[in-house]
Parts: sequence; C-alpha cells; structure tokens
Amino acid sequence: MCAAVLVAPAPAAVADEIPKAPGHRLVSGYEGAPATAAPVPGQAPPQHPYLAPNGRSGMHADAAGSGTHPYSGPLGRNPSVTSEKIAPLGGECATATFDAAGRLVTVCGTFTGFLLKLLDPRTLATLAEYKLPQRSSTVEAITRLDFEKIFKDTSGGAYFYLDDRDRVVLADSRQHVLRIAHRQAADGSWSFVVEDDWDLTGQVPHDCVSWTNLFPSGTCDPVTSVMPDWQGRIWWVTRLGRVGTVDPGTGAIRSVQLSGEEIQNSFSVAQDGVSIVSDHALYSFRADADGTPVVQWRQTYDRGTGTKPGSVNQGSGTTPDLFGDGYVAITDNADDRMNVVVYRRGTDVPADRRLVCKVPVFGSGASTTDNSLITWGNSIVVENNYGYENPSSLLLGRSVVGGVTRIDVRADGSGCDTVWQSAVRSPSTVPKLSTANGLLYFYEKEPNKLGIDAWYLTVVDFRTGERRWRKLTGTGIAYDNNWAPITIGPDGTAYAGVFNGIVAVRDTE
Repeated sequence: MCAAVLVAPAPAAVADEIPKAPGHRLVSGYEGAPATAAPVPGQAPPQHPYLAPNGRSGMHADAAGSGTHPYSGPLGRNPSVTSEKIAPLGGECATATFDAAGRLVTVCGTFTGFLLKLLDPRTLATLAEYKLPQRSSTVEAITRLDFEKIFKDTSGGAYFYLDDRDRVVLADSRQHVLRIAHRQAADGSWSFVVEDDWDLTGQVPHDCVSWTNLFPSGTCDPVTSVMPDWQGRIWWVTRLGRVGTVDPGTGAIRSVQLSGEEIQNSFSVAQDGVSIVSDHALYSFRADADGTPVVQWRQTYDRGTGTKPGSVNQGSGTTPDLFGDGYVAITDNADDRMNVVVYRRGTDVPADRRLVCKVPVFGSGASTTDNSLITWGNSIVVENNYGYENPSSLLLGRSVVGGVTRIDVRADGSGCDTVWQSAVRSPSTVPKLSTANGLLYFYEKEPNKLGIDAWYLTVVDFRTGERRWRKLTGTGIAYDNNWAPITIGPDGTAYAGVFNGIVAVRDTE
C-alpha cells in the first residue's frame, strides 16, 4: 500500500547539550596519545545494491553486519565532544545512518514514542522530525511500573536501514513497514515523506498493549528488524519467530514461523541468502518464487540453560556476521563460557563440515554479549557485556567485568586462534572498526571509588589490542550508551547513541 503523507518539518534549532552529572571535573578528560592512521588491508563486504553505501546504511554498517567503516575515525588529536539532548528523559539515538550529503538520519527513543530525526552532522541540530507510534513495552512499563520491559524490547524502528535512494525503511510498533524519504523545500526547510506503508497485521498477531487496550487478551508479536535481499525484497522478522518478506513492487507479503523460537537481533544478507539467528539456531534463508521464506540450512548451537545478566534472552546475542571465504560467525550462550562460533555457510556443505571453530572467550561464569561481532578479513572481534542489564546497572561508580578478544580464522580454514585479549570494559556498545586507520572504537566505563559514572570513547589498536587513547564524553546516567552503536561518519566523526540522546567526538587538530 502506498501513501504520500507529508509530515510538517521540525523547526531547525541549536542542539541542546546533554547535562553532565557532578564529578566530571574529578576524572581525567583525556588519556593516552594520538594515534597514527594505519589502514587495515582487506576487501570490504560486497556493496548491497539496495542499501546506502557501506558504512552509511545501518546499525552494523553494511549488509554483511561487519561493524566496519571505510572512513578514518578520530585519531585523538585534541578531540572535542558535542552532544544533543533529545528529550527530558530518555531520547537515545541508536542506529545512525548518513545520506549522500553526510546528514545524520537516526531514530531516537523517547517515552512518548520513537522519533525519526534528520540531524546536522556538525551541530547535531534537528533539521526534520517524524514521530513514530509508541511501543507497547513503554505503555506496559509506565502502567505496570516495570521499566525492564523497555530495555528488553528491540522492536519499533531501532533496527532500520537506509536504502540506495537515502530512504529510511523500518517497521513501526503497529506492525507496519514504512519507507520514508526526506526532502528539502524551496525555503531550505526539511521534511519527511512517507512514500510506502505495508501493513503486516494480516500475518502478524497485533493485540498489543496501548493506552486504549491496557489488558489485551490476544497475542502481540512486535517486528524486530528489516533488511533487503539482493533482489530488492524487504525481509522482516518478529520477536516470536516469524520470518517474512514484502515485495515492494506488488505489495505481496509472505511469511513462515519458527515455532517456539524468538528472534531479538537483526540479521544479515548476502547474495547466497539471508542469515538469521534465533534463540535456538542459526538459519540461512532464501525466498521462493512467490516470496515465501525457505530454509536453506539450520544449525543449532549451545543456548545454555538460562538468560545471563547482559543478554536479552536465552540465546545468541549477535547479529550473524558474514565474512572471509564464505564464513558466518555468531556467539552462543554456553553456561560457563560463551563461545565465538564460526560456520561455513554454503548450501552444499556437509553437516560434519559446517563448523569451523568454537572458541571460548572471557572468564568462567562471566561471559556474554548482546552486540554484533566485528569482522574484517578472517578476523573477529568480540566484547563482553556480562553484568549490564540497563542504565541502572552501573550507577554509583559500578562497571562490568569487561574484556575484548580478537580471534582469527586460520588461512586454511582448519580452525581459529586467539590473537589478543584486552581488559577494556565496554558495557553495552556495538563497537566499530575504522578500516581506514586500523582503530577499534568502544564506549568504556571503569569502576570509580568516588561513585562517579564517567563514560569514555576508547580507541584500541586492531592489530595489537593496545588501548591508544580515550576521551571523556560525559558523566552520569544520561551518558550511558545502553546498547547503542558507535558509528563513524564520512567526515571522520565518531557518534555514540546515549541514554539522553547522541554524542559526537571529532579531532580538532
């Protein structure tokens, strides 16, 4: 179904800085020394024909979910920090994408609903805004005083992508897939235009909590994520295991359900199929002639016996990474130590040849991640989120056990080896690699005996695991990253979504 709904532009304004909590003058503002750019050799993931250029298109940077950006991020040369406060409470801008002119396109979560925003990349001022409907989890949290529901909800538009024509494609909390463009008027003002609206409610249960339906009797199945395949179909997944497609040309909608399984993460696509991980198994899908999803292969993994602190559910917390010579990597949820697991993803791979390696990471009884891996060449980088549940987890100077590990698949595919381990404590961010300078970007918080909650953009050498420098972004709960990614912009700025909005760190020298 198509709709040409014009949305009134938001008045341009100067960004309102996120306030810092007391104590920011008692902690270090900058540590380390500037790095020298050392590009990492290797081949970038194939450019998806229906996505914005690699590095600009979504939370995980590209169709393969590599977590890499082709632009050089800040090197630590007298870095400055700017921020924008989105709402009085909340306002986190998770996924950040960039249009052809470098403007920021993001979705920010508030207690009154998600906001699709067009931001000036330098000042962070709002150029245009479109309000998405409020999620049922927010209504539940307010009416039942259970705010954990918000932090365990990955639906409503946070996982969106920017297509090859700079249009946002997302699934809102009404179980509709929207395609939204942004346009500039003759007077210079910007607005969002809803070009297409596909209603999934014919195939997705939608008896959800709302202000007019506080006690639903049916099932509510939120749409978690959307991505296009190589033929241009829009794929979508739901929390309760539905996998579907939308044909943008005909509007035809098809779906199947993975019975008894949940999908809380995003997914990745390549020419050979769509890779989706549930809380039970890793799947490769293709679409049948009419668009119906068909399983090409299914691989179970160790899902453990329960949900760990730092995980959304009992299963892998990663979006599948497609990398190297036909590999796909996820993490499992093994009880004692989580494993990084690498598989061969070909449809003709014998079952006993599917597994490449299974490498345990981090400490006994304290390892999990709910963020995507970074992959480049045959290398994998994983961080430890064990102990992080929501912004209240780290108040009063607390932190997580932390840890970052790099693992490489051997050149002959005979297994994997640990290259280095780092003690960096990155509680919940989706980290990124700048392949143009060889630096990894994390969002770090260390324990503080004075109870100061200090948050840093921390930069680590991809080759050695050495921390090169870190810059204080702010103090207090408003600067908690709360699962949002680091994103490297085309102009070299590092952006981080935080609980109260978004921060930007850039070199000034």
